[in-house]
Amino acid sequence: MALQPFFTKRPIRWGIIGCGNVTEVKSGPAYQIVEDFELAMVMRRDIAKAEAYAKRHGVSQWTNDASEVIDNPNIDAVYIATPPDTHKMYALLVAKAGKPCCIEKPMTPNYLDSLEVVNAFQHKNLPLFIAYYRRSLPRFNKVKEWLDNMAIGEPRHISWMKTRTASPLDLSGACNWRTDAKVAPGGYFDDLASHGLDLFTFLLGNIKEANGIATNQQNLYSAYDSITGSWVHENGVTGSGSWNFGSFEAQDKVEILGSKGKIRFSVLHEEPVELIARDARESLVIEHPKHLHEFHVNNMRDHLFGKAPHPSLGKSGLHTSWVMDKILGKPNLR
Repeated sequence: MALQPFFTKRPIRWGIIGCGNVTEVKSGPAYQIVEDFELAMVMRRDIAKAEAYAKRHGVSQWTNDASEVIDNPNIDAVYIATPPDTHKMYALLVAKAGKPCCIEKPMTPNYLDSLEVVNAFQHKNLPLFIAYYRRSLPRFNKVKEWLDNMAIGEPRHISWMKTRTASPLDLSGACNWRTDAKVAPGGYFDDLASHGLDLFTFLLGNIKEANGIATNQQNLYSAYDSITGSWVHENGVTGSGSWNFGSFEAQDKVEILGSKGKIRFSVLHEEPVELIARDARESLVIEHPKHLHEFHVNNMRDHLFGKAPHPSLGKSGLHTSWVMDKILGKPNLR
């Protein structure tokens, strides 16, 4: 069935709720440089910071009231870039207003809240995008090309080791939503591992079972700081991951083993993507764009105009929420 355009008018005018650090370079400017999009309004609870952001980025309207963005008839679509604990609240309001939405990852802090969000947008037949932008980046599309072309034969296993040292902020005990269990129960796992787990389902298909162990080894904050997980994809490929945020060094190493070779890359670092097979060997440096969300936002434009479906929609983001809950040992519906 062909994708139907949601908009015919141009440009599509976007509003951002939560114009914090992530929107400075990574995401916000993409809504300005992508053709047929316009960043028309931004919101932040601190009105002075909202005004400063707007003037810095050439945005004509700003506010400290999210409803002024969501209910504004001159705003066509909304990007939610607040911490995860408010994603559901804002997303349900956007769905009620009948507007397409992009939500920062993870969609919400848990599967059940994510399910409620997805159902709200499906009920109104509204496009819902999740900001797992790695699905749209050229370096990971090269990995997918290798897999789809059977460059390593049949995929057998994927493993990821992600470690980092405790940051000065962690050691200080100062407020940090990324390590506050009320906002992000999995800590940096929620913020960082979500990217990889979502990417792995993009590369290898959905996961049918997952489990894990989560603990707090450093006692520096309320969220978990050490998690291990294992899973199996629907096609039988097995997976394992270890995420430790109190290690002596930073690592980000992914390896996909196949029947005829392997692929190596990093999820969060900009290391080369490597293909090591019986009859081929490649090591490619594929740089990210300056604004990491650019390809993701460009794909949203194509989806909204009916050109091609976006690779990161509510349904795939919901699946990632389910996998994360399973690894963290949370109860859910399945």
